[in-house]
Amino acid sequence: MQHGIRGLLIVMYGLGVTSAQPPTGRSPLADSTSAPLSASQKSAIKTQYERVLKKFPIAAQQTPESVDVHSRRADALFFLGRFDEAVTEYKAMVKLNPRLDESHWRLGIALFFADKSEQAVAQFEKYHSFDDVDRENGIWRYLSQFKATNAETAARELIRYEKDDREPFPAVYKLFDGSLSPEGALKTISESLSETERDKRLFYTELYIGMHCVVKNQPKLARKYLARSVARKWPRHAGFGPEYMWHVGRVQLELLESAEAKL
Repeated sequence: MQHGIRGLLIVMYGLGVTSAQPPTGRSPLADSTSAPLSASQKSAIKTQYERVLKKFPIAAQQTPESVDVHSRRADALFFLGRFDEAVTEYKAMVKLNPRLDESHWRLGIALFFADKSEQAVAQFEKYHSFDDVDRENGIWRYLSQFKATNAETAARELIRYEKDDREPFPAVYKLFDGSLSPEGALKTISESLSETERDKRLFYTELYIGMHCVVKNQPKLARKYLARSVARKWPRHAGFGPEYMWHVGRVQLELLESAEAKL
């Protein structure tokens, strides 16, 4: 989840997951609550990842090198909103290389979106045994637990962290233990920070405020914060982990937009 993630990306994704930058074009304002991507940008993203699937077909004979193919395909499928298929591909990675299992946060997120919440909880619990510092994992376990059970259980079983974590997660995590409001979390981000650092912290904070609103069934608020998050420039150029999380916000926002359009 985190940028660099203790060197894990080199191990898991070093076989060549390319950085899939969103198309350039209209640059939305960071505080926009309207759709941060145009129809043409959404179409370009769709085309980009459909091409990835064509470029990396599943080979009949599975070898250790096939892990990379499954990884690329899984990411593309997730970014296209084909969550069940993404889960299948991520699990294929683990089948070929079981050592990837406990650190496979992408599988956990895909399970969350595929409405396999109990499996998602279990996957994030495995990750905690791998990295007991990363509060972002604790957030996803909470969100998955919320969907699998209820708000009370998720809050009661929220993972407690004793070690320091990267910013802005110490404050963001307080959203989920109830000690900070969304606006309170945003106010912890100093205006004196560099533009890049401030954009980074706002991105993650708005993303997880939005995801919290999603599980609480507050779609209008979720759209507001997710739109702001997706409009941020930093995650599109900050490396694999942040870019992946940008897509998480994007696909969730598009799910909300699609649901609203059907009303």
